[in-house]
Amino acid sequence: MHADGLPGTAAGDPSPPPGLVVTGRYDQGPGYGVDRPRGSDSWLFTFTTGGRGTFRQGDARAEAAAGHLVVLAPGVAHRYAVASGAPHWRFWWAHCQARTSWAPWLGPYAVADGLYVVAPVPAGLHGRIEAAFGRMLADARRPAPGTPPEAADPVAVAHGSLARELALGALEEVVLLAASGAREPAPEPGDDTRVRHAEELIAADPGAPHTVASLAGGVSLSPSRFAHLFTLRTGRPPMRALREARLRHAARLLEATDLTVERVAAASGFPSPFHFSRVFRERYGVPPGAYRAGERS
Repeated sequence: MHADGLPGTAAGDPSPPPGLVVTGRYDQGPGYGVDRPRGSDSWLFTFTTGGRGTFRQGDARAEAAAGHLVVLAPGVAHRYAVASGAPHWRFWWAHCQARTSWAPWLGPYAVADGLYVVAPVPAGLHGRIEAAFGRMLADARRPAPGTPPEAADPVAVAHGSLARELALGALEEVVLLAASGAREPAPEPGDDTRVRHAEELIAADPGAPHTVASLAGGVSLSPSRFAHLFTLRTGRPPMRALREARLRHAARLLEATDLTVERVAAASGFPSPFHFSRVFRERYGVPPGAYRAGERS
């Protein structure tokens, strides 16, 4: 499947929908660029092997040279392109839903909300990382039972659970190798207490109308500085951490009370029961009603 055959989920450029594992290898010349004003529904991992690329996310900007792993979280407006003056940009890439276990590995390399730059990765690891991406591409091409093999296209979509898990396993090796080999940014003193306090505010009342601004005010930081430090320390943006806390709170309410799904949604900070049901199913694999029934069976 070619990139232009993927369904579009963000204005400007196509983006794979949630659940797919899509990977490929590009060597693009000047003029190449992707613009997603509403971000993507999946994570994007890129590993540069030649030339240079640039990434923009809000006011943040990052450059990717050989040996740089740059990661973009879903839902964050972004743009990436061949760097100005560069003759080309050669890179591996993958779109997927990141495993939660990767968050602590990426967290120290956050440079903005949803933008991670793991660099520089030592040259001695480049071959292993490229080999892992090569396996990911091969595993993504693995056909589902009863289907013909895919042609040798530079882009592949993993079909079937086996192909997806093998591809994600290879990508996990990429993330672990890069994060363990790159120089971790030096921590800034005095920030852990403020981040921990913000986490305590979320845990104390997940259903409260928290925002980045209100949490930042609670720990005497500007919203942009707070979001950067929170992501740096925890490996996830504050609003993603809040949503996870709300989902855990909702699950406890479903297990321990007879509140309707609508009241559970409201008590957990979700104003729309339809949105609540969708994100709950994404997190737990079943809708709220089925989760309650399963816990009580």
